[in-house]
Amino acid sequence: MNEDQLLQEADRRARDYVSGADARRVFPTDQDIAALAGFDEALPEQGHPAADTIALMDDLGSPGTVASNGPNYFGFVIGASLPVAAAAERLAIAWDQCASTEDGSPAAYAIEKQASKWLLEILDLPRSSAVAFGTSATACGLSCLAAARADLLARQGWDVVNDGLCGAPEVKVVVPASTHVTVRKALQVLGFGWNRVIKAPVDDKGRIIPDQLPEMDANTLLVLQAGEVNTGEFDDFSTIIPRAKAAGAWVHVDGAFGLWARAAPELWHLTSGVEQADSWTTDGHKWLNTPYDGAMAICREPQALARVMNSDAAYSTASAEAQKNLTLEFSRRARGIPIWAALRSLGREGVAELVHRHHKQARRIVAALDEAGFEVLNRVVLNQVLVRGQDDAATQAILAQVQNSGTSWFGGTVWQDRPAFRISLSSFRTEERHVDQLMNLLVQIGAKG
Repeated sequence: MNEDQLLQEADRRARDYVSGADARRVFPTDQDIAALAGFDEALPEQGHPAADTIALMDDLGSPGTVASNGPNYFGFVIGASLPVAAAAERLAIAWDQCASTEDGSPAAYAIEKQASKWLLEILDLPRSSAVAFGTSATACGLSCLAAARADLLARQGWDVVNDGLCGAPEVKVVVPASTHVTVRKALQVLGFGWNRVIKAPVDDKGRIIPDQLPEMDANTLLVLQAGEVNTGEFDDFSTIIPRAKAAGAWVHVDGAFGLWARAAPELWHLTSGVEQADSWTTDGHKWLNTPYDGAMAICREPQALARVMNSDAAYSTASAEAQKNLTLEFSRRARGIPIWAALRSLGREGVAELVHRHHKQARRIVAALDEAGFEVLNRVVLNQVLVRGQDDAATQAILAQVQNSGTSWFGGTVWQDRPAFRISLSSFRTEERHVDQLMNLLVQIGAKG
């Protein structure tokens, strides 16, 4: 089988997989998982035919996947892959560009530059901001937080890039007590000891209580949330950010999925004032429905990000806006290409419709569960539905039955020290009939589990 035939065979198998997404079991059976042991082979002395390798990957691997690229997956905020985004990714892989600089790939540079412009426009953030396309919200958050620390110290005459942190003034970090684990991870990697990070009190919705914020100054790095991971709630940006800026603090907003509320006119009010922050992170694989491994670090002052991310070398120099000088990666693929493809194909109206549709679907689920006697724990301002059964045992039983059903899947969580489960909506494939199926399943199980 030649190269062209091999690619055609892989494409055929991929098309078959996607075309069966609606009917596919959402979580694999025990037998399918056990069959994955077939990948446990000794390293071959002589290689196998390429077609056999692709066949093995599909025959054993496909049944063992979670159908998150389908309509019935409600676990976490994971969008499916829009066909145009997946196709753009496929073509970009064929290009196989090192998209670090314009010299490495003029095409990738031009497309990612356009994606940056559109992203700032659709999220209505300062148009002169730098946009870095990285691997994940964790990596992009790490970049923004590193830029924040360097900038805060630079204002005091300390050059962290050249002089390091030994002897530097301490940067005080304040996060919501409900902050996402990826923010914690990024802070730990940067050397901010978690025990030294100040956790601001939050209300029963997971939002920072403005009147209980600790005192802030010019050494403060404040992290806020657009879309709390359980409730989907938003911090009070209009109140908190001006107060932080008046104190000289840097404000970073973790908006992995919630920042996309700015794309829907009916939901824009949730993010009012967020544009006043200094940096933001968001994901493509959530509401924009692009393939995984594509997130964005956005920084109001491009030089602040370029100061700590610069990777110029004698053999590879580029402008401060080159992606290698804004991201953690030197050798990188053009993660902004699927973002560009999704934005170009959906347009402003398409993105708004997607976000608004999922909000309406979430509200429908809440109404049905409330009527059926479930305890809905959040206001459902966006796309997250946080629920309990009649007691903790019932909650666990409901979760197990849904996960074992094969027809739908969502995950458990702990909210205010008690078990709960979250229903997340973000897949473009999820239609009303899929929502109906989920609601019918839950009503059939009942709040008593």
